[in-house]
Amino acid sequence: MNKTSTESQRALLNELTQAQRERLSYIDFKLYFLGELRRADVVDRFGIGPAAATRDIAQYKEIAPENLILDNVDKIYRLTDCFVPLFEHSPRRVLTSLSHGFGEVVGDALKSMVRCEFPTELSQPKMSVLAPLTRAIYRGRAVKLIYTSVESGRIEREIVPIALVNIGIRWHVRAFDRRRKEFRDFVITRMENPTVLENCSVGENEKVENDLQWNRIIELELVPHPNHPRPEMVEMDYAMSDGVLRVKVRAANVGYMLRMSMVDCSPDHSLEGLEFALCLRDPLALYGANNARLAPGYRDPRPDVQRGPVKAW
Repeated sequence: MNKTSTESQRALLNELTQAQRERLSYIDFKLYFLGELRRADVVDRFGIGPAAATRDIAQYKEIAPENLILDNVDKIYRLTDCFVPLFEHSPRRVLTSLSHGFGEVVGDALKSMVRCEFPTELSQPKMSVLAPLTRAIYRGRAVKLIYTSVESGRIEREIVPIALVNIGIRWHVRAFDRRRKEFRDFVITRMENPTVLENCSVGENEKVENDLQWNRIIELELVPHPNHPRPEMVEMDYAMSDGVLRVKVRAANVGYMLRMSMVDCSPDHSLEGLEFALCLRDPLALYGANNARLAPGYRDPRPDVQRGPVKAW
């Protein structure tokens, strides 16, 4: 597809309503990742009539005529050999849709579009705990709750949550801790009876704009581990450019990300084992990140900093 065609398609899409673009994106998704589309797919997904679904498919074909062809025998639209996606599909959203559905059903009756298997998630938050937290984040409110920690045991706290964070093995909340007067991470499964404080004002120092660790973005260069027997395989796994994977991550989350991905952050890249496929080219990039000690092998260059495990982990 040439540049002129792409610009023409973009102009036509911009003339559509948001609802129309969503339906055309679904048509594009079904063709691209499943190879076929039935009119009933659009009807069932969006709750519209057959005539409206036919118009949507006709609209899609007008914009991208070479993307689909009607199989008159089975009455199915099929992907063509010259298909070019009309929309940019996020890998994360695509994998979520393929594994959990594209919103066709509600509740726990989610069905995968293709056979998928997931490792068992051992830690999941209760919805009765999660819902007040998300309301507080969305509306900029504080929350009172009971929290159990390694340091303090089970006590009542007031926090101002600013974001949810998934670190792979569990979810936590980034929040201002009114007891400690600082931003910290709180594990959702350790919370009890959260209550949104509707009539309690939030101070400027408690807002996300003043969380230095959250707002600091660290640029990392990850490279194949020098002891890996097949560095070219690592480059393929991570779609590296010139043998380097460049990522940007918040300082508040960098230690979690490096630990979850098993990135060797030791000064001399000395950690052993095939699980360490990646290493951090310059460990000094983590300087000043509060949870850098979570990163495998990381040693803080400051002589006065105590070394050891981070209790919150």
